[in-house]
Amino acid sequence: MTTSSSTAPHPGTAAYRSARDQLLALSGQHDRAMAEFRWPVVGPRFSWAVDWFDVVARGNDRLALWIVEEDGSEQRVTYDEMATRSDQVAVWLSGLGVGKGDRVLLMLGNQVELWETMLAVAKLGAVIMPTTAALGPADLRDRVDRGGARVVVANAADAAKFEEVRGEYLRVVVGDVDGWHPYADSYAAQGHPFEGVTAATDPLLVYFTSGTTSKPKLVEHTQVSYPVGHLSTMYWIGGRPGDVHLAISSPGWAKHAWSCFFAPWIAEATIFVYNYTRFDAAALLEQIRRAGVTTFCAPPTVWRMLIQADLGGGGGSLRELLAAGEPLNPEVISQVEKAWGLTIRDGYGQTETTLQIGNIAGDRVKPGSMGRPMPGVPVALVDPLTGEVGDEGEIVLDLSKHPVNLMTGYLGDPERQAEAMAGGFYHTGDVAQRDADGYITYIGRTDDVFKASDYKISPFELESVLIEHPAVAEAAVVPAPDPTRLAVPKAYVALAAGWEPDAETARAILAYAREHLAPYLRVRRVEFYELPKTISGKIRRVELRDREQRAFDGGRSLSEEFRDDQFPELKGGPRA
Repeated sequence: MTTSSSTAPHPGTAAYRSARDQLLALSGQHDRAMAEFRWPVVGPRFSWAVDWFDVVARGNDRLALWIVEEDGSEQRVTYDEMATRSDQVAVWLSGLGVGKGDRVLLMLGNQVELWETMLAVAKLGAVIMPTTAALGPADLRDRVDRGGARVVVANAADAAKFEEVRGEYLRVVVGDVDGWHPYADSYAAQGHPFEGVTAATDPLLVYFTSGTTSKPKLVEHTQVSYPVGHLSTMYWIGGRPGDVHLAISSPGWAKHAWSCFFAPWIAEATIFVYNYTRFDAAALLEQIRRAGVTTFCAPPTVWRMLIQADLGGGGGSLRELLAAGEPLNPEVISQVEKAWGLTIRDGYGQTETTLQIGNIAGDRVKPGSMGRPMPGVPVALVDPLTGEVGDEGEIVLDLSKHPVNLMTGYLGDPERQAEAMAGGFYHTGDVAQRDADGYITYIGRTDDVFKASDYKISPFELESVLIEHPAVAEAAVVPAPDPTRLAVPKAYVALAAGWEPDAETARAILAYAREHLAPYLRVRRVEFYELPKTISGKIRRVELRDREQRAFDGGRSLSEEFRDDQFPELKGGPRA
């Protein structure tokens, strides 16, 4: 049973703080950080919510969370208030029968109740199962069934989705719905400080992956793999105590826990959230300046929309700019740098890990590179065919070096688990190359890289050139089967505002690619298309590849596409 905490400090807290402070002190000194940093040993028993968050939060009047709505209303919650409120919620949930090991499907938006509940569930030793509100009943059935949900917490607007989701689970609602326990009842609970009840190896989070190529996997993280592992993410962000951190991220996905929960509160920063129904670059920039945001992380899609807006008003108090989720095109970095004098730093990680590779504050940024491995993260590149470790191959983590920031595994899927951990490495499925300075550049997913005329093609390399053309808002390059060349690169393009999906636009894009790519990388086909994406916003190239293969197998051409041989001026010449 959970009891009120004793006055004796948890020994893991001191070790955790020491490691955190070491990384803060080594910001901008990456070589030293790589040589000197060691993951803290937090002991056999550890609860991040109790042994870190509560320790820094009690009596602390600094803002922990600041949420601004589109209509201008806002909520501000201090660290001390967040600790107290999460105590109340934990006591209330415990009274409903929620206990250690219970999986709690948490489907809330960017609202105060989300953060309160995440902390409360962690304090009880229960397991958080974050879930996006964009899911429908079919996906929710899968999550309740495969995820083994014991509890569901959702907003009243989403409660109806669960009418089709059978099972014996406790229902908690923010709002008022018949048959559900009102979250508001937690405000009457008599909260008290908690004592951690979890072993360091106990589960804390279960995530469903975004499923870019297959059915979503269940990823399990412990009281250490994310809470301790995200020291690497804090280091990459360059966060400091007192910062105001904004990350554009939707609840339910791992990146939200990365940058809207663990990393900023490890740094003792303020999490700033701006909720909007439709993206408005000008409004977002106004809020960034008004709130004094110092560190800002956004996915490449948001950055691509921002550079189409007016950046002339400056970056306000911004000190660190970051991008994660997908590789960031060099053209985007260049335009922001010209406008604000700040460099967007790319970072790489997965739901299965914390930040693995990144460009660090104060370190030299090489255009197009993801940066260098994080301190304590044993990154290697392994040739998928030979298994040899070298300077080009699949990004892996060396299991013999015990990567702290790695998941426990894929739940209920021993085949995928064995595949992911084969040969003494954790396999990311991403291919990259490393230069003489140790910088790693993304090539693509192992599934996305293809051959054309016996040359290996990285879609990302071609997409980075295409997006430099003003007509291209987003692009996805896939192999179009070809009887002569095996395959040719084809670009599916989402157009920028003001451009028509016609032959003239296609000609301009193909001509641009022809002039800026080597002959063997030449994009030979273009189609204007609404890019298929996962619910988390990642492009599903697998759907585009399948579309191409089906057309080829059926002996038909896609009437919507434009080919370079349609344009006489693109034929012949030295680049043909």
